[in-house]
Amino acid sequence: MAKQNQYLPQSVPHPGETLGEKLEEMQMGPKEFAVRTGKPEKTISAILKGDSAITTDMAILFENVTQIPANFWINHQKGFEEYKAREKQKEALREAADWAKKFPIAELVKCGFMEKRTTIEEKTLELLSFFGFANQTAWAEYYFEQQLKVAFRISLASTSQPYAISSWLRMGELQAERMAVSKYSAKSFRDILPKIKSIMATHPTNFFEQLKQACAAVGVKLVHTPCLPKAPLNGATRWLNNSPVIQLTGRHKRNDIFWFTFFHEAGHILLHGKKDIFLEDVEYSDKDLEKEREADSFAADWTLTKAQEEIIVSFPQLTEKMVIDFANEFKTHPGIIIGRLQHRKLIPHSVGRYLIEKIEL
Repeated sequence: MAKQNQYLPQSVPHPGETLGEKLEEMQMGPKEFAVRTGKPEKTISAILKGDSAITTDMAILFENVTQIPANFWINHQKGFEEYKAREKQKEALREAADWAKKFPIAELVKCGFMEKRTTIEEKTLELLSFFGFANQTAWAEYYFEQQLKVAFRISLASTSQPYAISSWLRMGELQAERMAVSKYSAKSFRDILPKIKSIMATHPTNFFEQLKQACAAVGVKLVHTPCLPKAPLNGATRWLNNSPVIQLTGRHKRNDIFWFTFFHEAGHILLHGKKDIFLEDVEYSDKDLEKEREADSFAADWTLTKAQEEIIVSFPQLTEKMVIDFANEFKTHPGIIIGRLQHRKLIPHSVGRYLIEKIEL
């Protein structure tokens, strides 16, 4: 997010001041200068007072009389206008300071998405640059009001931590923008799911990189975005520029939860529309719970089906060796089975815990 250094002067005089100095040097009054340039005297007086701007047409006329190139007057006026705009921006940044303090700025800096700044005004400007908005009003319009809601049927206004959640979503967007993937194909994505399930079952040390490459080959962008304070999310799914994006945190550091979340998000992509954003573990006003149940069912089918689960629990004396044998038979991972049984409270969390793989993304 680093930006090129640029020189911003503390103050820039109105070009009328420079014109006044030149007329004094030429020993020429405003009236004579007005006659020589063919402009009304009141226009020249307004420029000299700093109440009016030098237009491009005027700059060419001034060149003939002052012998100063037209581009000097044009650039001088542009520099003054930029200075005024930046002074206005500084005031807006001061007014937005309380808004900026609601975001996890320190974590965004730590994760490399923002430059470290000293003053709150500088931090606010970095934050707006991170989001790609001109001001806080535009941010609120997108995340709270109509734009996000119309495009994706959600608003973060009803969530408990909209500032942290919007930051986490934006991090994923920026990560996805840097990724090059094939054109998305729903058929190809479905066809590759058995291969992905094999990665889940064998759990190689580079499983995430293999998963990421498999998804990219069929047009799905998979990104890992660390959790932010006050945004304890497992994952999210949405479409960006005609590419589906799966954003995962891996916050529980358990392979059973990671893989269920991945297949849950994959289910959203294959079963539901492009105008949906699904945020796992977050409730918002118009969330479609039926779609969540469908995604859960999809994830269960690809990790450990309900029928397979019932076969396993039908044995009253389940041993860890039996869990491993069932995992081989059902082409899943033993940790998936243990995690499911723990979730259903059929076994204590102490049983088979070592079969659940700890993951670090």
